[in-house]
Amino acid sequence: METKTKSPLEKKSAADSKLSGRIWFNICLFGFTGQMAWTLENMYFNTFLYNTVYEGGKVTGSLSSMTAIKLMVAFSAATAVITTFIMGNLSDRVNKRKIFISLGYIIWGITTGAFGFITKDNIGNLFGISDSYKVITATAVTVIVMDCVMTFFGSTSNDSAFNAWITDVTTPKNRATAESVLAILPVVAMVVVIAFGGMIDAIGGYPVFFFAIGGFVIVCGILGLFTLKDSRNGIHEKNGNYWKDLVYGFKPSVVKENSKLYLAFAAICLFQTAVQVFFPYLLIYLQHSLGFNIEDLLGYITKPVLIAAPFVIIALVAVIVLVGKLIDKIGKNVLLFVAIALFVVGLFAASFMHTAGKFALAAIPLFAGYGLLGIMLNSTVRDYTPEDKTGLFQGIRMIFFVLIPMIVGPSVGDWVCKANASGTYVGDDGLSNYEPCAQMFLAAAIVAVLVLIPCIILRKKGINKNTDIKE
Repeated sequence: METKTKSPLEKKSAADSKLSGRIWFNICLFGFTGQMAWTLENMYFNTFLYNTVYEGGKVTGSLSSMTAIKLMVAFSAATAVITTFIMGNLSDRVNKRKIFISLGYIIWGITTGAFGFITKDNIGNLFGISDSYKVITATAVTVIVMDCVMTFFGSTSNDSAFNAWITDVTTPKNRATAESVLAILPVVAMVVVIAFGGMIDAIGGYPVFFFAIGGFVIVCGILGLFTLKDSRNGIHEKNGNYWKDLVYGFKPSVVKENSKLYLAFAAICLFQTAVQVFFPYLLIYLQHSLGFNIEDLLGYITKPVLIAAPFVIIALVAVIVLVGKLIDKIGKNVLLFVAIALFVVGLFAASFMHTAGKFALAAIPLFAGYGLLGIMLNSTVRDYTPEDKTGLFQGIRMIFFVLIPMIVGPSVGDWVCKANASGTYVGDDGLSNYEPCAQMFLAAAIVAVLVLIPCIILRKKGINKNTDIKE
């Protein structure tokens, strides 16, 4: 039987649910900075390992470049999930978020900047190794280990504490608005990091790049010591067995008691799996299958385009935030299914668009649905997360949001592309690979349709939690 007890957040009036300027500042500051650090890890640690340690594949060690990259991604993902379980639960027990966020960001920045000191010469001197073959392997292993260390502090401060803090300070009346802003920040962070990363050679190589991003993260953590207000006031410290609490979210009784939360988890898992079916192969598909060339696109960037770009970006941001406010105002009952329809139709249409221009048309409903679904499903998860166990459930969230989709999705996409490949291309590893195919979008659409199942059940149970709030 589901608990009917309302949390202090649910009892707030409409006026109290308005987020303060201080909260908005910290949402934007920590959200943006965290996404910068994750973008750096996801996009540039791989190239750093390949280009610097293995010199673009010209040298090798007992650990090959591609194996090293695969191991780094796998160990980093495992570290993120395990860390979120352990540290999310700990932040609940300590009854603090601020210290985990601010101190975590400071150390996260330090470990990010530390990559600037990783060179083959430094590693050789540190471990007393002179054989070049062994030095390359030792340097690659050092990068993998340091990535796990960096991920530990990133997941502690961002995935665990910051995500739980967002849930703590928002209510069902304003969560979609907050999620709409959080949805923008990864894109902005990616643009900034890619633009900065494009100047790696000009600014002095990878060390300066890592020092700069790491320094920014450190400054963010220091600012948080003065700007962050702890969100755990009035919530009692938990007692009981810490280690038993780590498996709390797996208990059948807990799943039954929090059925709406787990339905939201199931929906977001299917949604993210659908995304991962095509997203890892999207750029390769555009370049090698559709003949899209970024250099050709740059040729269209004229002075009028540059002048108009900031206004277009501001308009898009305003639209996204307004959509979030609309969701908060009228609820998710109808808009959720509109978003699913847009996403599925976009994916289905993309599977039949065999030129870059036509694909751009399909991309409009595809990414509109993607953005809307992300906002609504994330806010729904926050709505039904028990307030006294917010940190603890961040680990469960990571399983459904990251672990399962990133294992299942790419595997489905790879299987479909392998079965329907019509050509090959030469990758960064110098090996011939089969081209991604349009059928991967159709496979993603089939997975996306399954999102309807938990959403329909959730709607019958009452998806709009704010309709239960008495003002």
